[in-house]
Amino acid sequence: MALNLVHRHVLEDHLSGFETGINPNHLSVVRRPVIFSVLALSGREGDVEAALGAVAGFSVRRCGPGEWLVVSEAIGPEAAAGALAGIDGAAVADQSDGKVLMALIGPSVRKILSKCVAIDLHRDVFSEGQSANMLCCQVAANVIRVGDDRFEIILPRSYAGFLFDTVMEMGREYALTAGFRP
Repeated sequence: MALNLVHRHVLEDHLSGFETGINPNHLSVVRRPVIFSVLALSGREGDVEAALGAVAGFSVRRCGPGEWLVVSEAIGPEAAAGALAGIDGAAVADQSDGKVLMALIGPSVRKILSKCVAIDLHRDVFSEGQSANMLCCQVAANVIRVGDDRFEIILPRSYAGFLFDTVMEMGREYALTAGFRP
């Protein structure tokens, strides 16, 4: 007997009803991102960071000393695991099924996020490409600024519904819309 399993995103029910048009302020959810955690062995941080920078097709987010999240929407998990397995001095773990990736985009993104995080998101302080682990709506998350008015949040799957609902409430006055990333 063959099983017919269908992938169902943890936020599927939260996003139902948001199928309307996209406003300038928008929260998009990535359906199947590939997310790997990379930890450098003691004394090998520089080597691992250099090796991560040389691997194409990934976005690398610093989490702390000797710790990164490596994210891709274009490369599958098997290919990503193969590319990262060759990094000498690093421990690599696939976090794809345990993490959720959301992107918050729009002219009011800093005002919305400032209600959720306790750091300064000004352009001169939190620069493009900078990422940090922090509490976002009381949930441990990694936040990265990927563009002028664009931030991405990676968080544990089990807290995705709570964070989604909270961010949507914080963005209500800015007409925040939401949906899966096309």
